[in-house]
Amino acid sequence: MEKEAASFNSDLPGGEEEEEEEEEGERSTEEPVVSLAEVLAENEELEKEARAVLGGSDHERCSYSQGAVKRQALYACSTCTPPGEEPAGICLACSYECHGTHKLFELYTKRNFLCDCGNNKFKNLQCKLLPEKATVNPTNKYNDNFYGLYCVCKRPYPDPDDEIPDEMIQCIVCEDWFHGRHLGAVPPDSGDFHEMVCQACMDRCPFLWAYAPQLAVSTVAKLTPAAEGGVEEEIKKENGVDHQIKAAKEKLTQSEPSTSSGSDCSATVKNEAPICKFQALKVKENRKKGTATFWPHNWRSKLCTCNECMKMYSELEVSFLTDECDTVLAYENKGTSDQEADRTDPLMDTLSNMNRVQQVELICEYNDLKTELTDYLRRFADEGTVVKREDIQQFFEEFQSRKRRRTDRMQYYCS
Repeated sequence: MEKEAASFNSDLPGGEEEEEEEEEGERSTEEPVVSLAEVLAENEELEKEARAVLGGSDHERCSYSQGAVKRQALYACSTCTPPGEEPAGICLACSYECHGTHKLFELYTKRNFLCDCGNNKFKNLQCKLLPEKATVNPTNKYNDNFYGLYCVCKRPYPDPDDEIPDEMIQCIVCEDWFHGRHLGAVPPDSGDFHEMVCQACMDRCPFLWAYAPQLAVSTVAKLTPAAEGGVEEEIKKENGVDHQIKAAKEKLTQSEPSTSSGSDCSATVKNEAPICKFQALKVKENRKKGTATFWPHNWRSKLCTCNECMKMYSELEVSFLTDECDTVLAYENKGTSDQEADRTDPLMDTLSNMNRVQQVELICEYNDLKTELTDYLRRFADEGTVVKREDIQQFFEEFQSRKRRRTDRMQYYCS
């Protein structure tokens, strides 16, 4: 691009050429220029993420009246419940209405939670949306996230003192967030796994180790944690699986229904398994323990749902693992679909209030505008130049002028 500019300016007088070069130099030291398409694409992606995270939550009504919501966006108010006070979580609507000017920690989503806003944990605040609440919510579960601390390192996110680039991954059992380098194993690429169970939760739910050799995504173990600054020595997971493991895998996958977290979640899990899959898998375990595990899409449907196993899940308080609709993906898909259904197209709303002639005229004008604007902007893209405010203003002035000339030439006939 610089070569083309230099060639173009070669015919200019010396002084003007130098000025042009100085201006080019000044522009090159400024922030990188992004195109309108990039801005729109980024904005669309941000809107999509917001719809996914917040779409299943009501931004106007406190969720407390709904009981322990299966999954919702939650926040913790550092202003009302700072470290040293009892932890508390508030719903999306209360974060807007009751804590709008406070310092909040975004907790993403939590399962089976009742909004605490205004209860006894808040000494000087009453909920504006729903003041009639119980003094406490004993079924709620809390962790250090409610104080803005995450992972086994108990650090904030983002951490101003941490210069190591790393992603945060949420455990689906305890719902804490962990640095990838603190999971005891190198996480697979983000697209290769669907959910993660941290090391502590694997120790608390040892039955998952029986499923891990067949269902979990292969990882690379760490001998030296990256957090200590040492060089990571990696060993690949052993690929050998004896005939007992293979036979158990065949029993596990045989006649399994194909379900999806994004599908209709009204279907109930049927306890039709004639034998216990878990017992069939309790053979030689060749997977190294002491690390987090990563699980693919649809792995929950492979868990045994016999009476004994369901009792075990209940005792360990992880019955939600048999619920495909408990997943964050199911929540996000529901939120996105609900939001898309509620979104209205302003153009279609306008058209619905017009007669047929007006509709045709508006559609024609819209198509003309779209075509001319596309052609106009393509010139800038082809030349690699930046579209300025005055360029857009000039386009619309010329477009209106052309529209008036076309209108003046039109002849109307009365039938």
